[in-house]
Amino acid sequence: MTATKLSAFSIPELDKDVGRRVKSHVDSLTVPLGSLGRLEELVVELAEMTGSTVPEVSRPGVIVFAADHGVTAEGVSAYPKEVTEQMVRNFLNNGAAINVLSRSIDAYFDIVDIGIDSEFKEEGLTVQKVRYGTGNFAKENAMTRNEAIETLEIGYDQGKKMIEQGAKCLILGDMGIGNTSASSAIISVVSGEQIDTLVGRGTGLTKESLIHKKNIIEKAIEDRKPDRHDPIDLLSKVGGLEIAGIAGAMLAAASYRVPILVDGFISTTSAVIAKLISPRVIDYMFVGHQSIEPGHRKAIELLGKQPLINMRMGVGEGTGAAVAFPILKSATLLLKEMATFDSAGVSSKDKK
Repeated sequence: MTATKLSAFSIPELDKDVGRRVKSHVDSLTVPLGSLGRLEELVVELAEMTGSTVPEVSRPGVIVFAADHGVTAEGVSAYPKEVTEQMVRNFLNNGAAINVLSRSIDAYFDIVDIGIDSEFKEEGLTVQKVRYGTGNFAKENAMTRNEAIETLEIGYDQGKKMIEQGAKCLILGDMGIGNTSASSAIISVVSGEQIDTLVGRGTGLTKESLIHKKNIIEKAIEDRKPDRHDPIDLLSKVGGLEIAGIAGAMLAAASYRVPILVDGFISTTSAVIAKLISPRVIDYMFVGHQSIEPGHRKAIELLGKQPLINMRMGVGEGTGAAVAFPILKSATLLLKEMATFDSAGVSSKDKK
């Protein structure tokens, strides 16, 4: 990357020594060895991430980045771009799915306008607008390289701010009509997969509109020729402002040893961008769920992760990750509160 403040961040290695100590403790808990399954793996991973033998994930912090996409002018979404602003107002009125789920997990919550194509200010909205939506990448680049870098930096700062507020785990959500098109383009370029296997109906396209959407994205990739090895080029040519913002927040979380609970297709695309910037960032990630978007499976594969749940969700906003969060919390509570065979006076398998 260029000489910006992002060039100064660093992501520490996982603390494998702490992980081994926690694994030893988990093996002594009053259950048959390995019978807690993946929960045991998760708590060891959390220990390695945080560097603590008693890792904490509460309270989590939810940040929803909102931005518009110029490519909606091509009819790639069933909804008009005005819905982005309308949904953000819904967030601010605590009426959206992510509001309900954030309350259910006692999360800190912030909504960031990083590129909505309108001018509005409301109480509770963090305005960090880089530009009024991206350019229509069917006809021009989505943004400049400098704008892509600036957006990453804003995301980093917002992630850092949430961590300083007290968040022990970050959930990054998105709001932006048209962002499945940008995500599909990015994942197609990075993976080499054909667009036809990655593009879904998004917010409810008809069969004919779906074909049109695929054609628009394919031609945009052909015209823009984004470099699969250059995350800034990807963002600037076919990306989204909220996608970049989320990626920046992920880099901040990893640099502060804070676990990241990745949401759906858009958030996972951001994770792929973050990985291209700094590969070690994936050491601090869990994928919360498998969404119904076809491209999400390929995006998860690019991270080398296994989703925690599959509830056939496709909302975005951070909702799938919020639903999965109690699994991480359960893992930490088992480590913290369960008795060991010795402390409980229970004979272990190898004791007669």
